[in-house]
Amino acid sequence: MIQRKTRWAVAPWDESSEAGAVRLAGTLGLPPLVARLLVQRGYAEPAAAERFLRGGEEHLHDPYLLKDMAEAVQRIRAAASNNEKIRIYGDYDADGVSSTSLLIHTFRMLGYEFDYYIPHRALEGYGMNRKAVALAAEEGVKLIVTVDTGISAYDEIEYAKELGIDVVVTDHHEPPVQIPDAVAVVNPKREDCTYPFKGLAGVGVAFKLATALLERPPLELTDIVSLGTIADLMPLVDENRILVRYGLERMRTSASTGFRALAEAGGIELEAITSTGVAFGMAPRINAAGRLEHAGRAVELLTTDDYDNAILAAISLDSLNKERQRVVESMVKEAEQQWLEKCAAAEARGEPAPPVIVLAGEGWNVGVIGIVASKILERNYKPVIVLGIDGDTGMCKGSARSIEGYDLHAALTECRYLLDHYGGHQAAAGMSLHRDRLPAFELRLGELADQWLKEDDWIPKTAVDLTCSINEATLETISELSLLEPFGVGNPSPRLLFDGVELAERRTIGKESKHLKLTLGSGRRLLDGIGFGMGELSDGLQPGRKIQAVGELSVNVWNGQRKPQLQLHDIHYDALNGEPFPEREHFGMVYQRLRKLGETPASGLIKRLAEQSGFAEGTVRMMLEVFEELQFITFRDGLMVPAAAPQKRDLATSSRYLEAKESSGQPIRSLHGMR
Repeated sequence: MIQRKTRWAVAPWDESSEAGAVRLAGTLGLPPLVARLLVQRGYAEPAAAERFLRGGEEHLHDPYLLKDMAEAVQRIRAAASNNEKIRIYGDYDADGVSSTSLLIHTFRMLGYEFDYYIPHRALEGYGMNRKAVALAAEEGVKLIVTVDTGISAYDEIEYAKELGIDVVVTDHHEPPVQIPDAVAVVNPKREDCTYPFKGLAGVGVAFKLATALLERPPLELTDIVSLGTIADLMPLVDENRILVRYGLERMRTSASTGFRALAEAGGIELEAITSTGVAFGMAPRINAAGRLEHAGRAVELLTTDDYDNAILAAISLDSLNKERQRVVESMVKEAEQQWLEKCAAAEARGEPAPPVIVLAGEGWNVGVIGIVASKILERNYKPVIVLGIDGDTGMCKGSARSIEGYDLHAALTECRYLLDHYGGHQAAAGMSLHRDRLPAFELRLGELADQWLKEDDWIPKTAVDLTCSINEATLETISELSLLEPFGVGNPSPRLLFDGVELAERRTIGKESKHLKLTLGSGRRLLDGIGFGMGELSDGLQPGRKIQAVGELSVNVWNGQRKPQLQLHDIHYDALNGEPFPEREHFGMVYQRLRKLGETPASGLIKRLAEQSGFAEGTVRMMLEVFEELQFITFRDGLMVPAAAPQKRDLATSSRYLEAKESSGQPIRSLHGMR
């Protein structure tokens, strides 16, 4: 049996949805699969679907709908008229670099007197700081315009006012309870802001400011907007979709000096650049500057017109990115070892592993802790906080990544009494605190996880758009799916379920047979599938049997031939048709899940366990009967109750187990004790 690696959450589909898709396909001349996907993603009306597919400049919102935009424009123009020195104050990540670069281009167009400042990640940390504000005053700055930062800088802005500096804040992070008392605070997420789209990146907010100042949307800068928006994982819908689409097209056809140099240094084909290429090719190199050195080098790349300077900067960023990869690999090993030790200590105390992973170490580079947190999350699927400790001061700077259902910003707000500073989003955040407060911090985060998360939340979920047939997986349809690009957060590449398809052929490919190659279907209608890193599943698959497969459709080009291909995300070999009898580890897996559940209603339990384990309901029922016979669990008053201290018992001592094993035609052997 081959079990699902994740929960498959197939989006609901009913007769009214089907009828809407038929209408949409007829009205807009779309393939049925594309029309169904549009309906599934909320674009059932032709006008909404047309805007989603082909919306342009005319659909960008008026920047003055943003609260305080008029005040921001007025103060900036006054500074320019009075020959006051303006300083752009940015952030060191790719969104902050993009925001800073965009405003530099804008102010140059307008002929303003200005410079920019980005704090050093390791030496100054995130956001505005008093030393930087004091330096601005010493250098004659009269107006600071923040980009991608500032919404939490209440005290620093008060200090700036004391020194005679006005501040205009442009940001997109979650606002704290107390908004800074600045000349203007432009942030679509303000509760009192009625701007119709809340999902702008920091660079998106900067673009709206530039639009107001220039009195036109500077579409020539959308390449920079797309970089920051994609890198900061903003939803690619509404305005973001329009801006990113414009930006990608600009990169393909008339890339700026900086982007051409970045592509050359990174081996990126600009003519075919996609949102994925930006996310995994460009953004890491831009981020590398701020992670290991200073983000100013990335700003120079995005704002220079001199190709020689640009290529030198791009090569330097590429080198830094390679160094970043080495640092991350080393830190991940240390962090994983620390987590294993925590789990072992918890087990020795008879406790479960902590629900939130909090890891801290001296000497850990705070520039890459966010990447390390992401990798730890991928391997363990729990909320993760990774912190670097300053050995001299004991102060910790941390970065967090979360799973669905655990709102990091809300959790940090609950822990604010322990923190010196924090900020971020539901899925990613940063914080600083003293190492002495780490135990209390970890404890409180774990308590919140226990309160907020249900059992299923601890299992990774794969969102599936639609069930698809092999007959629909044609080159024409795959080509039409490109109408839904750019793909990213909020508009992912369509994941499709092929349910109960016949497996015609399977084999392993690649070095050490790491990858799985399948042929699905029968007769003349076949579909190739490729599962990277899934080669070990080959032996468990039998041609002629039916499987379920989830993946993304793409085009495979080989020797000049183009064929449809399914890039596999997950597969499931269903049980009832020749399902192999579960091994001891399968019994153990289900039993451990029961222990974790504790007392739980018996109603619906079999169905839930079947969905989570991938076994048929009949197999799960048999397992529960075995566990009950061995007194590992009991059923009473409508509840399933795990034994508090079960005796170690061999599965083969269960008559129900022996009966089921004999019926399956499998040889009976001792499976050792379990509890």
